[in-house]
Amino acid sequence: MSKQKTIPELKAEIADNERQLAQLRHKQQQLENRITYYEKGDRRKRAHHLITRGAAIESVASLTKVLTETEFYAFAEKAFALPEVKDLLMEAVNEHNKNEFGGD
Repeated sequence: MSKQKTIPELKAEIADNERQLAQLRHKQQQLENRITYYEKGDRRKRAHHLITRGAAIESVASLTKVLTETEFYAFAEKAFALPEVKDLLMEAVNEHNKNEFGGD
């Protein structure tokens, strides 16, 4: 037969269980924060990529700075529709793929 616990023993057990519960809640919060961090990471990488590309365009074609967003998009659509630009872009992509995948 098991011995009945005294009130101080029960209080100590309650305190220990509350401490363990607090630790588990903290661990759960850490894991939830880690999930959020990784989910945001992809968005941050994309945002960084877009910002650096936009900055590169502005550095090469500084007149684009004065255009509104709508005007810039209209300009970009027209520029990238030009056969010469399409050819240059395809050439750059092919060169990238050749370097990336070790093709001839």
